[in-house]
Amino acid sequence: MANFEFKAERRDRVGKGSARALRREGKIPAVIYGDKKDPISIAIPYKETNLQIHKGGFLTHIVTIDVDGDKIRAIPRDYQLDVIRDFPMHVDFLRVSRTTRITVGVPVEFINEEECPGLKRGGALNIVRRDVEVECPATDIPESFVFDLKEADLGDSIHISATTLPEGVNPTITDRDFTIATIAAPAGFNEPAEGEEEEGAEAEAE
Repeated sequence: MANFEFKAERRDRVGKGSARALRREGKIPAVIYGDKKDPISIAIPYKETNLQIHKGGFLTHIVTIDVDGDKIRAIPRDYQLDVIRDFPMHVDFLRVSRTTRITVGVPVEFINEEECPGLKRGGALNIVRRDVEVECPATDIPESFVFDLKEADLGDSIHISATTLPEGVNPTITDRDFTIATIAAPAGFNEPAEGEEEEGAEAEAE
């Protein structure tokens, strides 16, 4: 799991006025909580935070926060964006340790699409879930779940059982082998009735 580091500084003043002043200085108000310790109000750099949020995967990556020389491992659990200008307004971080377990959405990834029989026949990959919610160690979140389409044909469904989950990583849905994607047939497609394929082959042979 990729890791990145923020330089931060403690902030003694909180509230809307203090937050606006921080943003004018190119900083974002944030808080670190959890692990049975008191919350810490901090300020983090706007430019780096905005980049990490918009590059994707922000809520699934461990962060090292250097708070005036004290390095704290945490994971972003929530952030607020300005509804008009889409820039970060506030970030919540959860302290993590080796024993911390969290619920998080892990993105899905598909491979061998160019070799997929169903897609070669004009089908479409219908993605039912773009991420899978799991409960796992906060320090060992999978980057993605990979699903191989090499043998998927028209009408096939790809279920969670088609990938291997790392030890200690458990889907929050436990009562069924849920669907990740399907290979949908093209409009107007009809499978040949039984015997039609043989008759067609015989006609071609003649």
